[in-house]
Amino acid sequence: PDTIRRIPGGRIFFVQLADAPLIEMDLLYWSRHFRNMPGEGDLDVTAFMRAVAATGYGGPASLEIFNDQFRGGSPKGLARDGHRALTALLDDVRRQEPGIAAELPGIPGRIAIAGVEFIEFAADGEELDLLTATLRSLGFIRAGAHISKAVELWTQGDIRIVLNAENEGFARTFWHVHGMGVCDRGLRVGDVADTVRRSVALGADPFSQPVGPGELDIPAIRGVGGGVIHFIDSTSGLSDVWDVEFRPVGDMAAAGAGLTRIDHIAETMSYDEMLSWSLFYTSIFEMKKAPMVDVIDPDGLVHSQAVQAPDGALRLTLNGAESHRTLAGQFLSESFGSTVQHIAFATDDIFRTAEALQRGGFAVLPMPKNYYDDLRARFGLPRDQIERMRRFDILYDEDASGRYFQLYSRPFTGGFFFEVVAREDGYQGYGAPNAPFRIAAQKRIVSQKGVPRR
Repeated sequence: PDTIRRIPGGRIFFVQLADAPLIEMDLLYWSRHFRNMPGEGDLDVTAFMRAVAATGYGGPASLEIFNDQFRGGSPKGLARDGHRALTALLDDVRRQEPGIAAELPGIPGRIAIAGVEFIEFAADGEELDLLTATLRSLGFIRAGAHISKAVELWTQGDIRIVLNAENEGFARTFWHVHGMGVCDRGLRVGDVADTVRRSVALGADPFSQPVGPGELDIPAIRGVGGGVIHFIDSTSGLSDVWDVEFRPVGDMAAAGAGLTRIDHIAETMSYDEMLSWSLFYTSIFEMKKAPMVDVIDPDGLVHSQAVQAPDGALRLTLNGAESHRTLAGQFLSESFGSTVQHIAFATDDIFRTAEALQRGGFAVLPMPKNYYDDLRARFGLPRDQIERMRRFDILYDEDASGRYFQLYSRPFTGGFFFEVVAREDGYQGYGAPNAPFRIAAQKRIVSQKGVPRR
């Protein structure tokens, strides 16, 4: 980039851009088959474009993408991703290279996320009864009822779960298409207006529906799999929604099970969509992506990539399914494209939480005995700790920073499930080495592959 800065801007007539993942392979083959949109790969395209802009060049910037996956993709989706990538890139350049010649529209910077405000499920009938019973067994309390709708608020720690059984509106439409599932998420941000402005400028679709008497009009955009993302801040009064729209019910002094916050949300999608949604999150919000890993399913591979805020206020795992035979693919098939396959709650003490869950009748996912035999051989953990984990079906992993404990619920019909995790001493992963054991255990419980439930 430094040598580019020395080129007179008038000598540059046209700029073509592409990003790419860092892969060890023949350079020509890599260039012809693995290019992608700026921000979707691992190259420092921003530094390159900053250097070009510093020369005084103000001409066009175009994309030159050679990618086998893109050739079979949707032209509309590729055009949207290209516009999103270029807009985010040039906005970064504008902020880091003041005084450049190019005339670029001003949009708010990447949005910092303060946390997950709520998770909303669309549910009804027996599925709603099962979900309610599961939340009770997890230590949640029914804390509020909506002032005019069949909507309930369940809480524990800093976690808010909304159960929507209303007969009209978006949640009901979602339920008719997908069955029980996460239809909506609320994110805490610093400024809702700026968040919407940046989202729309980067091609996100705004979402709205009629607002009833006494309700707040909370801005939102469309997300993955037909779901919605609402934005809430404290300066506009939107954070008062829980006092404005819900009347208190239940035992507010209930002890709970020690769950404190939402640790991460796992989104499942077709593998072909992963780059698009990774770009969606990293271009709108202050989020960074981790290297992609392969998760081994007995019936195939699932590609997984974590995307998270710097302080962990929002952690997502994007899981790309290539086959309907995998557990992830089966979930997509049976839910007709619903996306959130599991939600992980955080606890500060996994063993105390496990004891509370056991007393509450929580149906934990049973793990095979040989998992714990392998665990002792891999990590050399004390025998009494291994036995304690075996008693509660707790899984374990560690990295250079710290340790990770996790346990799972049994899967719901269709494959949705909950997870409880404890991170110690700065552990940054998601227990990927345990995924094959978890998937095998779940597959012993879920229904026959490929048979939609709706």
